[in-house]
Amino acid sequence: MVVFGLEGVEIDRCLDCGGTWLDAGELDQIGQLAGAAPGRLTEALEKGGGEKHGGRRCPRCPGKLRVIHVEKVELDRCPHGHGLWFDAKEIETLVAAFTEGEEGRVAAFLGELRGAKKGA
Repeated sequence: MVVFGLEGVEIDRCLDCGGTWLDAGELDQIGQLAGAAPGRLTEALEKGGGEKHGGRRCPRCPGKLRVIHVEKVELDRCPHGHGLWFDAKEIETLVAAFTEGEEGRVAAFLGELRGAKKGA
């Protein structure tokens, strides 16, 4: 994993699979940097739906991530609140689901991470 810095926010990204790990609170920080008040995207991620056990482990603790459904996307969330894992295609789908208003700016930033290349 590679760490990208954005005005004090550290965003972990796997260059092999294109996945992105956001620690707890980082999505809100990114939203604030984008000029967005906490909105629909943040609320949807906090609530989630249809939670079930996943196979991937949290990068911050030994807990297994739980799969939640947000806007027809399956995301992996730490059961201890350490953060969220976004597979590459999940970010693209969220960009499509949150294209307007405050949430669109945050989702667009997450989508830009998808396009980052090795060595960037």
